[in-house]
Amino acid sequence: MAGIGAAAVCGVIALTVMCGYVKGLPVFELFTKGAAEGMHTAIKLLPTLLGLIVGISMLRASGFLELFSALLRPVTEVLNIPTELMPLILLRPLSGSGSVSYVTELYGAYGADSVISRLAAILSSSTETTFYAAAVYFSGRGYKTLRYTIPAALCGDLAAVLLTLLSVRLFG
Repeated sequence: MAGIGAAAVCGVIALTVMCGYVKGLPVFELFTKGAAEGMHTAIKLLPTLLGLIVGISMLRASGFLELFSALLRPVTEVLNIPTELMPLILLRPLSGSGSVSYVTELYGAYGADSVISRLAAILSSSTETTFYAAAVYFSGRGYKTLRYTIPAALCGDLAAVLLTLLSVRLFG
């Protein structure tokens, strides 16, 4: 199966090069120009990404997520949200890799077939890394204000959390 995927990628690249050649485009020049623009964009995004990575690492190492989860316990009990999921719910809008490592910890602690693990798997795949995505896209385009982007995206994340809880309770 891996061979089919590799062949498909090679096929798409070859097809793209052939189409460009047939149209008379300078394929290699356009490739190097695009690669140079990509490098400039990556360099421009580096400070934002570095700040996010440091901030997430500090949150996880300091125990802030667990403390904040404990403070939210009265709310989570009313909504019937397992407290083990609160660090994931808080971390997912900030960091994809941080939330994946937390989901892995949940799998190890509760087993892959537990309700907690099923909820964690659905949550991690149905929510977005809101702040990371906004930082990358907006700083890459040079926008200074996010306006309604973050509140709207966080409302979407909250809807995903609530619908995940509802669907696992109904169908799981």
